[in-house]
Amino acid sequence: MSSIILGIIASAGAAAAPTSAAILLSDDASPYVLAYPWSASGFGTKYANPATLPPSTGRAATLSISGNYAFVAHSTTPFITAYPWSGSSGFGTKYSDPANTPASTGRAVAHEETTSTIAVGHSITPYVTGYPWSASGFGTKFSNPATLPAGTGNGVTIEYSGAGYIGVAHSSTPFMSTYPWSASGFGTKYANPASLPNGTGTGIDVDSSFNSWGLAMSTNPYIARWTAQPGPTTKSSDPATSPTGNGSGASWRGAKDFGISHATSPFVSIYPSRTGSFGTKYSNPATLPTGDALAIKFNPSGVYVAIGHNVSPGISVYPWTTGTGFGTKYANPATLPAAASGVSFTDTAT
Repeated sequence: MSSIILGIIASAGAAAAPTSAAILLSDDASPYVLAYPWSASGFGTKYANPATLPPSTGRAATLSISGNYAFVAHSTTPFITAYPWSGSSGFGTKYSDPANTPASTGRAVAHEETTSTIAVGHSITPYVTGYPWSASGFGTKFSNPATLPAGTGNGVTIEYSGAGYIGVAHSSTPFMSTYPWSASGFGTKYANPASLPNGTGTGIDVDSSFNSWGLAMSTNPYIARWTAQPGPTTKSSDPATSPTGNGSGASWRGAKDFGISHATSPFVSIYPSRTGSFGTKYSNPATLPTGDALAIKFNPSGVYVAIGHNVSPGISVYPWTTGTGFGTKYANPATLPAAASGVSFTDTAT
């Protein structure tokens, strides 16, 4: 996430739609990663697949804010695959794998522009792995955090707002771990909040003003948020209307709205952000995602929200306006994913 971009749009109810951008999906089936031009008209014709595909099931994907790099976390070694990216030509030649790969199935990936770093959440210890990043690719793996996350790293987010922070959603108590983050990697883990998550953390994000950590969980109420000072401190009251099933992904729209993807219809729940509490849940979209949702992402300028799910068409994208909510679902892409397990946008036409 870029604090500079999101901080600008956070104070506005709706931002102008970018005229040319891209959307990247990780997928359960080959080619395991798909990308499309994106505009206010919706999906363009799918970009050509990369010459060297990820080797297995895509679990998460992200495009750099600058629009120069594409990353896919996947289920077999090397667990993370990276490509140069161009809005005009799509995927470039795959970067060399990192010398020290993540330890197991890549389940989450985050790139941070200011510190030029990347982090991967994965299935076995140390559960999160970080690297410097440059136009040459992966640098030497950072030292593991002194205090590791307590289980499978299901979600990861990096934020820079004058200082850097990283959060990991994981499978064992305390279910999320947060750290200072810099171009040198992990700092000393922040203290756990007094009120812990109710269960496995499945997705994590921090708002663009760095006021709140947000978490998707596998246990009712499936969603939670904490004040950021800078580690998570005071837990907000649970929303009056909780999501209906296990959370999967989490995404902030600037500092205004927070949502999760989840199992069970309506498959997505988004709430206005209020000081110390959630506002009243936004109305469901008129056309719902068609199956259990696997991922959610607002685009950097906050005018679209995408939901990846496990039933055709695999991806649903909507216009978004803070205060109003979902617009009319965009037409499906001509070439569908099998199931979009991760989704990312860039607002830039590189």
